[in-house]
Amino acid sequence: MPGTSLPDNLVREVHEETGLTITVGAPCLVNEFHDPRTGFHQVDLFFRCSIVGSAEISETWQDPERIVTQHVWAGETDIPHLWVKPDSLARVAFSAETPAIYDAFEEIVK
Repeated sequence: MPGTSLPDNLVREVHEETGLTITVGAPCLVNEFHDPRTGFHQVDLFFRCSIVGSAEISETWQDPERIVTQHVWAGETDIPHLWVKPDSLARVAFSAETPAIYDAFEEIVK
């Protein structure tokens, strides 16, 4: 949303899509996706976050745009069995808080 910080937008988006309230910590990953065939280039920023209150997502929750249709809480042992992008996300998500990692030019897989 124009005029709103990245952390404020993240708080809003998480609440819209899950009903959860979070606090946003430090950035932990900067990742670039690209598609060499089309020239498409996207930069994603990931932040460490904490849930405020309950982590329970109501079974009847629907985000206003009805884009998110499923929620999954995944732990470190679940990640090898899921398709997760970017490739470096699992390494960062379950590591001790360290300085942000820059993961350059991961090719988009469709």
